[in-house]
Amino acid sequence: MNSFELNKIIGAVLAGVLILLVVNEVAKLAVHPTYPESPAYAIDTSAITSTDVASDEEEDTGPSLAVLLASADAESGKQSFKKCATCHTAEEGGANKIGPNLYGVLDRVKGAVDGFSYSNALHEKGGEWTYENLNHFLTKPSDYIKGTKMAFPGIKKPEERADLILYLRSLGKSDTPLPVVEEEKPAEASEGAETNTEGATEAPAATEEKPAGDAN
Repeated sequence: MNSFELNKIIGAVLAGVLILLVVNEVAKLAVHPTYPESPAYAIDTSAITSTDVASDEEEDTGPSLAVLLASADAESGKQSFKKCATCHTAEEGGANKIGPNLYGVLDRVKGAVDGFSYSNALHEKGGEWTYENLNHFLTKPSDYIKGTKMAFPGIKKPEERADLILYLRSLGKSDTPLPVVEEEKPAEASEGAETNTEGATEAPAATEEKPAGDAN
């Protein structure tokens, strides 16, 4: 191969590289992406306010346990107890099964049934089975006592839990007072009282007229 042919090959390679560079630059100029100042799909969050979230939480809270127990039905609770009867007995002096006997469970110290092997988690929890504690436990046992042996998933409906707790109360603890339902003072009445107070004006003091004979 002579020098002339070699120069032709080198020239062709250089020309090809130059053409690629030129094509690349032209492509950049021809296709230049532009971006919008604002997103194509704007998400409107103004409809959801902290007030709306708070109201939803209030709706989820629902009536207090005291209110639910005041209108609960022990007979309905007895029917709900069938879910518990696989593991528990309810009669006085009844034998322990997978779970302890539940006669007189209300206000009983946790882990107090003789002859039953409770979990360490329950002993560590301590306290008594009050109305509130029973309600929390029956909602979801594994949330109330981490590490409990009880595999029961819980009762979601507050009304059904109240019925069941009232039935448990009938098992030797009927004299245990129900939680007091707190009465809320009507807002309109208190506002009206404030309005009357603010609108009241002090009456002028009455002048006492002296009898003519006392003028001296």
